[in-house]
Amino acid sequence: MITAEMKSEYYQALLDKNSEYEGVFFVGVKTTGVFCRPTCPARKPKFINCEFFDHAKQALLASFRPCQRCRPLSHPNHVSELVRLLVNAVEENPEQRWTENDFQRLSVDAATARRQFKKRFGMTFVEYARARRMGIALKEIREGKAVIDAQLSTGYESSSGFRDAFSRIMGAAPTLLGDHQVLKASWLDTRLGPMIAIADEEALYLLEFIDRRGLEREVERLRQRTKSAIIPGSTAPIRSIERELEEYFDGGRTQFATPLFLCGSPFQRMVWEHLQTIPPGHTSSYSDVAAAIGKPSAFRAVAQANGANQLAIVIPCHRVINSNGDLGGYGGGLSRKRWLLHHEKETSHLL
Repeated sequence: MITAEMKSEYYQALLDKNSEYEGVFFVGVKTTGVFCRPTCPARKPKFINCEFFDHAKQALLASFRPCQRCRPLSHPNHVSELVRLLVNAVEENPEQRWTENDFQRLSVDAATARRQFKKRFGMTFVEYARARRMGIALKEIREGKAVIDAQLSTGYESSSGFRDAFSRIMGAAPTLLGDHQVLKASWLDTRLGPMIAIADEEALYLLEFIDRRGLEREVERLRQRTKSAIIPGSTAPIRSIERELEEYFDGGRTQFATPLFLCGSPFQRMVWEHLQTIPPGHTSSYSDVAAAIGKPSAFRAVAQANGANQLAIVIPCHRVINSNGDLGGYGGGLSRKRWLLHHEKETSHLL
């Protein structure tokens, strides 16, 4: 049931186009007869003309029709045809250096491509294509190919330009990478908004909502701690967690089997391992967790370890709340934490 307090909260989220509320609610506009997602770009209605729903189906049953601007029945991060076209073009020839003529050949406006890629991936199309080229260069260097050959194959005539571009993306000059590993980063669409997954071929290192504050710093710390290059791509653990998240949001899964790499201190790993024992549909307080790991006075350190978790949902830090019953904090936003707890309470008894 959506309370009066939640309606006020949802209306403010609607005014702010707050992406943290994607999938949490839908709003029906009585004056137009349409229903929208929270981030709809259309002019905002007055509060008195809004009716809020937990699911799109409820809005349809209330005789609202889907908005043509935000398309609430499609995926909240549906890939545009332009983005799909350009991603496919890069995969067909990942070593290509794009020019204005290439965009014209595909009847694509370069400025539109830049804008849509920035919104979708957090980088421009040129940056995306460059990252793919650099990924190939890194692979060639690790396989023993000379740096100059990798430089030329990615289209750089200047060695200094190649080094600079390589360092900006990979975090180290090509000759300094040594035995550093490669992590792949992939965008995952979920019911509650897009997430980023980072993994190698063996385990998942990071899973976070794209709009989490400080995500860039998280990724940079991961890169430094693991001494890795992080490039766009997919691996078996990423494909596994994408499938498992879909099952989780559909209500068909409460436990995850994707292998995890816990990048933290021994104390943090102890906390994270315990979090995975909290049953879906249940919560624990920070004090409960501290007592369970044999350190009853370390509840503040538990809270810090909880906040340092880089594997959202999979390591269920959202199941830890304050002793007084308040939700406490959550890096993905309290609206998502509330939704996750409600979702697990509703679905855990069905499995």
